[in-house]
Amino acid sequence: PFQARFFHLGLYYPTPVQIHEVVDGRARKIAYSPELFAYGERSGLQGVSLPKDLGFAGFRVHHRTDFRRDVAAFLGASYFRAVGSEKQYGLSARGLAIDCGMNRTEEFPSFTAFWLQRPAPNARSVTIHALLESRSTTGAYRFDILPGATLVMDVDAAVYPRKPIERIGIAPLTSMYQTGENDRRRALDWRPEIHDSDGLAMWTGAGEWIWRALVNPPALRFNAYADHDPRGFGLLQRDRNFDHYQDDGVFYDRRPSLWVEPRTPWGKGSVQLVEIPTDDETLDNIVAFWNPAEPVRPGGELLFSYRLHWGSKMPFNPTLAHTVATRTGIGGIIGKRPNYFSWRFTVDFAGGTRPLLPKDAAIEAVVSASSGELERVVARVLAEQRGYRATFDIKPAASDEPVNLRMYLTMNARPLTETWLYQWSPPPLAERRF
Repeated sequence: PFQARFFHLGLYYPTPVQIHEVVDGRARKIAYSPELFAYGERSGLQGVSLPKDLGFAGFRVHHRTDFRRDVAAFLGASYFRAVGSEKQYGLSARGLAIDCGMNRTEEFPSFTAFWLQRPAPNARSVTIHALLESRSTTGAYRFDILPGATLVMDVDAAVYPRKPIERIGIAPLTSMYQTGENDRRRALDWRPEIHDSDGLAMWTGAGEWIWRALVNPPALRFNAYADHDPRGFGLLQRDRNFDHYQDDGVFYDRRPSLWVEPRTPWGKGSVQLVEIPTDDETLDNIVAFWNPAEPVRPGGELLFSYRLHWGSKMPFNPTLAHTVATRTGIGGIIGKRPNYFSWRFTVDFAGGTRPLLPKDAAIEAVVSASSGELERVVARVLAEQRGYRATFDIKPAASDEPVNLRMYLTMNARPLTETWLYQWSPPPLAERRF
């Protein structure tokens, strides 16, 4: 029911990994052989004698539903990816993140060996074991992979630190956000939007649903969202309208979302988000992970079990409406010349299980800002998309420090929507034109 096919060592992946097959409890190392690869003329390797112990860079997993297409891949450091029914790769997961987003070089642990367990002829899932190594830690991982419209991957991780780790990232996700309808400062490309994910979704231990829209920041940004026993988090691609991307080559509208569902209590900690400036869509600039509050010391053991959901359909259906679009632009009143700079935010919500309210419903937008003045706060039913729309202007303070924005909609003091978060960088004073 499953096949494994191997990645050859090459330019970006020069470090070999050991790959074994496990049959009836016995492991057999799979040896490199040129017969496992098709060397075309462009490879420059036709007729070249390569070492017999060359090894492999990684491997792909294929499923009987279509052996031509892989459903998961493990390649490079501790990176791995998977796809749902769209069969379109996008963001990646990692085994572990160490010191990500700090003012020193990040440490990248690597999977150095894999054990592929041969499945039974009628098996619906496949099991993979992996050894993780780095200067600061070692670890053992188990992956149970179940393909489907949404591919499900159960992960069991046992991590053993060799030295103190200041910032450890559990279940790290890596994605790309260059430009979108909310952030077009770097929009020099002909395509309207370029991103693998458009937001960080969080379902807190207290039951709150949060959406943090992603941005391509002017400088590296780090944010931590404290929680206790989170129910889940993920980097999602909610916008699936081809017309919003116009990319018929890499199909950003088909990129999978990735949701992390803890299978055991994770205790106190925070979901942490790193956003890095980028002008290149081939460079990942978004990282999200869980950081436990307990300090990581050598000699200890960290045990984490979680489920990864890859695809366009996520394993939840909240009652509240969720964010479907964040748009920004110059503020003020149409037809009236402004005498100061302000910036407008328009946020659309849709979905959820509750019936849509009538057009004349008294909806309130509850908005807060860490600095600046809020103006022209309005919320209303948006019947055209069976949802709601909220708009507000913010008049920033003289500083160009980032402004943290928070909003949700209510009716008779009852929430209608998830909580929308945004971190906005006002332009410098000299660039504030109105």
